[in-house]
Amino acid sequence: MSLSLVTGAAGALGADVARALIGRGDDVALVDREQGRARLDALAKELGPRASAHVTLEDALARGPVDSAALVAGAWAGGAPLHETKDDATFAAMMDSNVNTVHIALRLLLPGMVARKRGSVIVVGSRNVERPWSGAGSAAYTASKAAAVALARAAAAEVLEHGVRVNAVLISTMDTPANRAGMPKADFSRWVTTASAAGVIAFLLSDAARDVSGAAIPIYGRA
Repeated sequence: MSLSLVTGAAGALGADVARALIGRGDDVALVDREQGRARLDALAKELGPRASAHVTLEDALARGPVDSAALVAGAWAGGAPLHETKDDATFAAMMDSNVNTVHIALRLLLPGMVARKRGSVIVVGSRNVERPWSGAGSAAYTASKAAAVALARAAAAEVLEHGVRVNAVLISTMDTPANRAGMPKADFSRWVTTASAAGVIAFLLSDAARDVSGAAIPIYGRA
């Protein structure tokens, strides 16, 4: 039985990725922060005995060798334009949430995958990576997602000859309750559904995508 890992599993996208992986027959280790423990436990209960909830990567990795991982954990913050920013708090928070989490996960996951000569990892980026001007007003977020995707693509080149794949997905606005609440006048039909994005991620983690590595796949919908 294949063991997959999902970080940020308590969120809307992470939960749908976990559902997709369970649906294809994987065991899934769900990882999120202690603050999301109630949602994490509820998701594990929904998914059944093949899912387990963890608040640290180390705890999740103790469950067994991970064959595939979706690194969904991250955060968004807008804030003031950079020339109006008074301190480094937003930048530090975005780098911690969106880059450091990816770096730590890759550092912990890749050695085992390289040793076993197999494995696949997906890093969740943003459309802002390819269209940084669309991140005006959220430059720190845009920079952090660009760094995370660059990290993933560089790591992909390092592990390619070891049979391990690393890819990224670049997602535009997702149709989540939080985004609907924050942008109530938007045309939600133009947004990317979390189920759609989860399907792309599950495909990239599968053997059907065995020849894809180092890619940054756009998932833009019509947003």
